[in-house]
Amino acid sequence: MLKTIFTLVAAAGISAAASVSAQQPQFFRIGTGGTSGTYYPIGGLIANAISNPPGSRPCEEGGSCGVPGLIATALSANGSVANVNAIAGGSLESGFAQSDVATWAQTGTGIWEDREAVESLRAIANLYPETIHLVASADSGIESVGDLEGKRVSLDEPGSGTLVDARIILEAYGLSEDEIVASYLKPDQAAERMRDGAMDAFFFVGGFPAGAIAELASQDDITLVPISGEEAQGIAEEYTFFAENTVPGGTYEGVDADTTTLSVGAQWITSAEQPEELIYQITEALWNENTRSLLDAGHQKGGQITPDTALDGVGIPLHPGAERFYREQGLLSE
Repeated sequence: MLKTIFTLVAAAGISAAASVSAQQPQFFRIGTGGTSGTYYPIGGLIANAISNPPGSRPCEEGGSCGVPGLIATALSANGSVANVNAIAGGSLESGFAQSDVATWAQTGTGIWEDREAVESLRAIANLYPETIHLVASADSGIESVGDLEGKRVSLDEPGSGTLVDARIILEAYGLSEDEIVASYLKPDQAAERMRDGAMDAFFFVGGFPAGAIAELASQDDITLVPISGEEAQGIAEEYTFFAENTVPGGTYEGVDADTTTLSVGAQWITSAEQPEELIYQITEALWNENTRSLLDAGHQKGGQITPDTALDGVGIPLHPGAERFYREQGLLSE
């Protein structure tokens, strides 16, 4: 199925539609996360794949297979919640968000129940599973979520999806933020504090291997704390966006055993106000055969970004342009 879809898209090419002229550049921003996480490098790969600046050689002649005239950029941002807010406010054309955050925002439920729903939020594609990492220093004595009580723990910065999930996990294990010494730092900042002996543990949600964690593990002994058992099962039952996930042993230096944890989907979202033809072409470019090569070579998580999982866990409406593409490719039934 994958090979057929990529072949069809490649054969069709990326047509120069009226909404995006090769002679008139159009800019398209993708809000990602911190530079040490997974959103940022994946965003850079996708931005490169969908771009086709004026003057570029055509795809069929070995040039860019992106959208003619489009210049896409991946911007470092504070993550899921911040990206949703920026799309709603019009300061971003698109961004990455966890599946749970996107659905809560669009429906005005969960963490969004006390604020106005972002009803115009639309999905382009589900990308890959985001693993919930709970990283602890090896000498902290932390072996379970319950051991976080009284410890110095970073929950990630305000506006991030990680902070949302960390709070859910703490609550499930009977802990509140008042029972830990909480900080709200980006993963690279938390890792730096841990290297200095000033942090016991930190949460991070993202595809593995995460740069900040890999760098930390290469310099200091760390532990990946499992998020499992009845508490984790209860989280997955209450919040259907979570699924059991495993970080294979050897992913991070010194962590030799598999670690059971949870994951959520990383999704590419936009606004219903974006033109249908533009998003159609962007979706077409995302699944072009040339993009497949870029994703596979560019990041370990790139290989998990496939058309077959493009609609998995999508809890908000598809953008009409994306929906049209998936219907044409037989990935969405009538």
